[in-house]
Amino acid sequence: MQLDLKPREATSPVSAPDGRCNAMSVDVEEHFQVHAFARQIERDAWAAHESRVERNTERVLQIFADHGARSTFFVLGWVAERCPALIRRIVAEGHELASHGYCHIRADAQSPEEFRDDVRRTKGLLEDAGGTGIIGYRAASFSIGKRNWWAFDVLAEEGYRYSSSIFPIHHDQYGVPTAPRDPFAPSPDAPSLVELPMSTVRVFGQNLPCSGGGYFRIFPYALFQLAVRRLNRAENRPCMFYFHPWEVDPGQPRIPGASLKSRLRHYTNLDRMEPKLHRLLDEFAWDRVDRVYGLTSETRAAQ
Repeated sequence: MQLDLKPREATSPVSAPDGRCNAMSVDVEEHFQVHAFARQIERDAWAAHESRVERNTERVLQIFADHGARSTFFVLGWVAERCPALIRRIVAEGHELASHGYCHIRADAQSPEEFRDDVRRTKGLLEDAGGTGIIGYRAASFSIGKRNWWAFDVLAEEGYRYSSSIFPIHHDQYGVPTAPRDPFAPSPDAPSLVELPMSTVRVFGQNLPCSGGGYFRIFPYALFQLAVRRLNRAENRPCMFYFHPWEVDPGQPRIPGASLKSRLRHYTNLDRMEPKLHRLLDEFAWDRVDRVYGLTSETRAAQ
């Protein structure tokens, strides 16, 4: 089905010294829960693996505190059930709490009924643990695309105000390269829901990623520095950045049997991630997703 995607402008972001504030986000999951290791580790074996998500997320919280930065934490419901004190700390320190689904199942691997149960369950768990409303969602592995565009209607019906699940690039595991680069309303039946796509820069007519994660670890910092400056200054756009707590944990156990590609994507430059993060937080202004895009509950109520 051909998609009729009509861009929707975001509310003016929080002001910053250079005129632009960027959106920082963290996808909170264990090091063994990533899609790249799904063939090596079954979900029913997760409990047998060493949990490192709490200590790693606490390290991330300290990094943000050192720089006076705020972020949005997209948290698995599975983590919220096991680490309620961590969820309370995220909220207490002024960060936004948002949903990453229950146990990192790709949204395009679920039926509409399964997806609805997943996002409803996770929203309830996070709201109970954090004592705050949940309006944001990010699909595991950016897995909303043309095959499951219906997911946006489900999210709106379940009380979400925004999604950050589309990566407008070509990739072997995800991506909608024809999607808008700016925030847009993905469904005419759900005008209250906005999609906030991951950031890209246009080079020779192609979208290239400028959003963090493995790209940030693997490629030179100078490339990201130039790309974020281009977004902020030349294009007057905020950058939507993300990473995972396990990326500041170079000592994490290695998963045996993973493919070379998976090992390269997951483990490359883990020891360089934290210094690069400090530099990024020093050089640019960062805040929560809901505030950067004017989607706080107070702002939405006034519109």
